[in-house]
Amino acid sequence: MIALSVLGVLVIIQFYQPGSYVYHGRVQATDFIKVYNSPKAVSKILENSCYNCHSNNTKYEWFDYIQPGRMFIELHITNGKQYLNFSEWSNYYSGKQERLLQSIVTQVEKNEMPLLSYLWLHPEARLTKDEKQALINWIKDKK
Repeated sequence: MIALSVLGVLVIIQFYQPGSYVYHGRVQATDFIKVYNSPKAVSKILENSCYNCHSNNTKYEWFDYIQPGRMFIELHITNGKQYLNFSEWSNYYSGKQERLLQSIVTQVEKNEMPLLSYLWLHPEARLTKDEKQALINWIKDKK
């Protein structure tokens, strides 16, 4: 009876799909990539490894719609965007931009981003050694 109740709850919560950050395929004028006119290689790294959680353009996979994982994903994206939203880059004051640039470098150097929990289901977002170095060097040149 308990197993049937749990199964029933799992089926019912599939109908609850919180709001999503839909991928629009376009980059806004306030976007980090536009503001800095980043090279294609850097833009590709950011879009592939960072933008799903840190921009207004999230690309959902089929498994992102399965509850209760969906609620966890939405919370994760909301928290990620509160800390850094590449789509809103030019809306940040210059001091915050500098702090975020340093934080990106530090977290990439320490392999803290992308998160390991994200990479389990999105292995294509894993940064190679060359990609890490290219991103870090480009950001350091911006400062």
